Order: sequence, then C-alpha cells, then structure tokens
Amino acid sequence: MYQSGLTIKDALEAVSKNHYVLPAIQREFVWKPEQICRLFDSLMQGYPFGTFLFWRVEPEKSSDFKFFGFVQNFHERDAAHCPELGTLPNRELTAVLDGQQRLTALNIGLRGSMSIKEPNKWRTNPNAFPKRTLHIDLMAVRGDDDEGEAYRFRFLEAQKAAADDQAMWYPVPDILTMPNVAKLSQWLYKKMAERNIADDSVVFNRASDTLHQLFQVVHVVPNLTFYTEKSQELDRVLRIFIRMNSGGTVLSYSDLLLSIAVAQWSKLDARQEIHSLVDDLNRIGAGFNLSKDFVLKAGLMLADVASVGFKVENFNRANMGTLEQVWSDVRRATILTVELAASFGLSEQTLRADSALLPIAYYLFKRKPPDNWLGHPTYAAEREVIRSWLIRSLLKSSGIWGSGLDTLLTALRDVVRADHTMFPGDALEKVMAGRGKSLSFGPEEVEDLLDMEYGDRRLFPLLSLLFPFVDVKQLHHIDHFFPKSQLQRRKLEKAGCDASQIEECLTVRDRLANLQLLEGLLNVSKNDSFPGIWMEKTYPDIAIRQVILDRHLLGFAPTTHHEFLRFYGERREKLRVALLPLLART
Repeated sequence: MYQSGLTIKDALEAVSKNHYVLPAIQREFVWKPEQICRLFDSLMQGYPFGTFLFWRVEPEKSSDFKFFGFVQNFHERDAAHCPELGTLPNRELTAVLDGQQRLTALNIGLRGSMSIKEPNKWRTNPNAFPKRTLHIDLMAVRGDDDEGEAYRFRFLEAQKAAADDQAMWYPVPDILTMPNVAKLSQWLYKKMAERNIADDSVVFNRASDTLHQLFQVVHVVPNLTFYTEKSQELDRVLRIFIRMNSGGTVLSYSDLLLSIAVAQWSKLDARQEIHSLVDDLNRIGAGFNLSKDFVLKAGLMLADVASVGFKVENFNRANMGTLEQVWSDVRRATILTVELAASFGLSEQTLRADSALLPIAYYLFKRKPPDNWLGHPTYAAEREVIRSWLIRSLLKSSGIWGSGLDTLLTALRDVVRADHTMFPGDALEKVMAGRGKSLSFGPEEVEDLLDMEYGDRRLFPLLSLLFPFVDVKQLHHIDHFFPKSQLQRRKLEKAGCDASQIEECLTVRDRLANLQLLEGLLNVSKNDSFPGIWMEKTYPDIAIRQVILDRHLLGFAPTTHHEFLRFYGERREKLRVALLPLLART
C-alpha cells in the first residue's frame, strides 16, 4: 500500500534519530554535489520526487540485522562511508531499500556538508578537501538555464559565500531550523540592510519569494510518497532489493555484488572490511585511487573462485564463505602489492591500470613472503622481475588490461598457481602473448614511446624503467631538462631562431627526450635556468657533472636556444638504444 503525507523536515528528523536506517545490503552514497543541487532545484520547481521503498523491521527482529546511518558530513577521503550503527535491539525501525541517494542528498544539503578533493592537490594535503555547505543565491533571477535549472544552488565554503558581493548566498541548512516565515522576513531585512540595499524592492521581492518557496518545500509540502514492506524474512527483502536495483545503471553491478557479500559473511563485517581495505590501500605512498571494484576482483582472484568475473553466481554463499576464511591473507597480499607498486614510484597519477596489480597480488598471496620481503636486499632480484613485468605491461599503448580482462586474469592465475616459488614473469608473458597481449615491443612501438608527451600517464613508469637507479620512493617530478618556459615562440624568435627551428622546437619540447625524473627540491631550484648554467651551479665538479649527464643519457647540457634541437636529437637516439633491450623481450 502506497502512502503519502511525509514532509522533508519529518523525514530528516527520523534520520537524525536513527528511526530511518540503511540495511547492510545497501550501497554507499555516490551522488556528486551537482546532483544534489539539481535535486533541490527540482523540488523548488515542484517536480515529482519519486517513491520510496521502506522495510519495517519489528522490534523483536531488529537485533537480527546490521544497520548503517545516513551520511551527513561527506568527506571524500575521511568520511565517505555510511556510519555503522550495528544492531539496534528492541526498536522498531524503518530501513530504506529504495531512495537512499535522495534521502542522503537531502540530509547533506539540509543538515551537513560536502568535502570534495580540489583538483591538482594531493590527497595527503589537509587543505585539499575544503568543507562546503549548500547555499542558494537569493539574488539570482529565476529562469531555466541550459540544464533546465531555475534556482542557483551551490556548495560553497562559508567565508567565500559571505564575501561574494555579486550574490546573496543563503545557507540552506538554516531553513531547517527556521520556525516560521516571519523569521525569514526578519532575516532578509537585516541582510539587505547590511548590504545597503534595503530599499531595493525588486531584489527584496525576488529573495523573499525564493526563501518562502524553500521554506514551503522543506516544512509544508508533503513531497514524500512511500511503500512499506513488512516481511521480516531477509531472503525476501534481498530479492526485492535486487529486483529494484539490478535493472538500471545508476547502481553499479559491483555495488549490488558487494551488498550480496555483506549479507552472506557470517563472522566478519564484509562492508567494513572491504571499505577499510580500500581506504588503507589509497593511503599508501603518494596516494592511490583504488576502488571497491578492485578489492572485490582481488577477493575473487585470490580466493580461487573459478571465474573472476562480476557475476551473481560467483558471489554465492560457498565462495563468499571461502573468501571470508582467507580474508586476512587477502588483505595482507593486496596491501603488500600496493606498497610494492608505491616503491616503484607508482601512485594515483601514474598507475594506468589497476588490474595489472592483481596477478602480483595473487603471487604474493600464494608466496606468503616474510615480513621483510619488501625492503630486504635478499629479495631485490625477485622484486625487480616483478617491476619489469609490471612496468612493461603498463607501457603498452594497445592496453593489456582492457578487453578480455576476466579470462586473462584467470589464465594468469593458473600460471602463478602452478609455480609461485619465484615470480613467473616469463611464463606469464608466454600466456599473454598467446592471447594477443605480448609484452615485447617492436621498432614502431619504441618510436611511439620516444614521442610520448608530457602528461601521458605512462611517462613515469617509462622513465623509471630507463633509469632504475633513481630512488623513486622519494618525491620526483617529471621535469623538462630544457625548460619549457624558454621554448616559447616569443623567446625563440628573440633568440634569432628561424621559422622552421621554432616550429620544430615547439613540436618536440614536451616529448620524452626533453624529460627527466628530478628530485622535487632540485626541480624547484632549477626553475627556468638554461640546463648548462644550472648544471654548472648545481654540480661545480666537472667529473661529477659528467657522471650525472651520462647516467641520465643527457649527452650535454645546452646553454642556448640554438643548441636545443641538437641536444634533443642526440638524446632521443640514446634513449632508443637503451629502450630496445629493455622492451624487446619475448
């Protein structure tokens, strides 16, 4: 039976008291800030809100299940998961089976905040995730934009919103505690007086209309329609959940499979374990961006489930029981694998294909190396075999880890299972070559690598393969040896270069032969100096300077614009000679 008459304020009060909860089979909150803004705009325009599916859990059954709360203050790195409530004995609860994303969006917009990573900032930077709350611009002229939005909602930092003299930003959470519309008018009069626009009736009427509409939407209009399922049988609830969520694309298939795994583990909390592992993996080294998909795939692979594909039948009770039994070893192997990748200098910015780590994880799972394996010199040769195999697989322009991934991973697992006393790099390559995914590089592919440009995610792995002596565990930048700032058209013209030289310089300045791995502090000191001048200043000893040039295959360090193309051509040839034996393995 469908019911209506629930206001947003009523629903959020139930959320705040944990009367509305999320069952363990539910997924995480996945909406972006702009989706929340669109939801609020739709409500303001009176669009249909959709129907909720609730599951009433009787008091005598509430202790049989595990529940989670709704996200309120979302933090992409530190608080992205639903808070665990555990069991709630002897309480009648309403578990949300369908409508979680909408209800969480309302909870964040009216009671909380969002902290999303700023672009071009490291995840480890404490300032990379500024706290933003939902605001509405009361001065904005109402009218449909290209996206059909009539009201201007944005997530903003409080100080920036207050300092914006081109808008009048009202913090949306304030409306939830506003007792009546009279208080709204008082607030608006005061705000306009502060901005010296108290006599502007046009602005006042526009802002007043917007505020009153927001109040009505939150406090008065019964927007929420819902259907309540009363069965206390988990199997039936799970079937309903799958029926409601597996037919669309909004819920990813891995979300559904994680939900099934959560419902089937008996001793460990699958949801907490998997999310905790994802968080721990992403904190390693300079930071990664591995997902629960990666962890679920690793679980299938390491637990020796017959197929590593994301299929419902692979997540049956027997397979999930096996995964639960070996989970501690799965966790150790995947963490060690990512730590190993970090020791190779890989990170979120440079790991091109997460799946490339899975055969390594399976090897370490079977190998069960000692605790000192990652750093002890005894195992250096073993680590180097893995590094060479991994880096070359990441360099393939055709993409080793794309189509046919599940069958490839299953075949590679068979190889490692048969021989895991040492990483079977050669045997793995033979299987890959037999499937059209060879790791050897022909002359044309080498030429393509030599023309790789700055910004390509393969650059760091390629440079680390060329120069294995560089300690990539320390912060290194991909640096233009001859500064890009010196290879601008105006500076080249001023230096007297002719038109053809200028065009060639502009074409090749960002390519591999003008790039190097340079320690962060050295890169800062280098700035836009000519290479020859900077090298003399940094390495005054001629012999040491020449050793540096030779080790990095630099040849010589140019001191003028006119020397750049000769330097580039000579170094490109040196790199070709060095790459051929590294990449032409069979």
